Amino acid sequence: MNAEKRYQIFSRLREHNPEPKTELEYQSPFELLIAVLLSAQATDVSVNKATRKLFAVANTPEKMLALGVEGVKHYIRTIGLFNTKAENVIKTCARLLDEHQGEIPQTREALEKLPGVGRKTANVVLNTAFRQPAMAVDTHIFRVSNRTGIAKGKNVLEVEQRLMRLVPKEFLLDAHHWLILHGRYICTARKPRCNACLIEDLCEFKEKTD
Repeated sequence: MNAEKRYQIFSRLREHNPEPKTELEYQSPFELLIAVLLSAQATDVSVNKATRKLFAVANTPEKMLALGVEGVKHYIRTIGLFNTKAENVIKTCARLLDEHQGEIPQTREALEKLPGVGRKTANVVLNTAFRQPAMAVDTHIFRVSNRTGIAKGKNVLEVEQRLMRLVPKEFLLDAHHWLILHGRYICTARKPRCNACLIEDLCEFKEKTD
């Protein structure tokens, strides 16, 4: 795909949704970190349902730590892998207090040292909470990038690096959200909704649906 097409694609996505937001509910960088940590292999809807009650009682590392692993489990048992996630939440809160005075670090290296926080989670926090150019490639972004031809890659890291290089700079801060939402609602896994797609004429996917 050429640079002009990419520019047109992101121009249209921006025009349609000028201020895209994550669908995870949060009020602070700490809440976002915990929500993203809980969202692995779970839907944003299921995470929001659990965190509404959890954050009402524990919205800081100190309060979360006070709940303990069993206390956290009580609120998140409707989410997949809740046992491991509860342990990671508590370990992460302990480390935030020990090493970062309870603040959320603003570098990928420091974030990735937190238990249960991988590259994708770190990128979401950097981009969404701290407005740093970062690309958290999930299954939606991986699919849309490859299917459309925006940034093809054999694995998540390859797609991330290509997107960071190929997305025009003026769109970089919000590209992550546009691509996720596009993959979630339009360019869906089993059957893309090409007839409802804003960028159908620019997309290089050969097997378009009616």
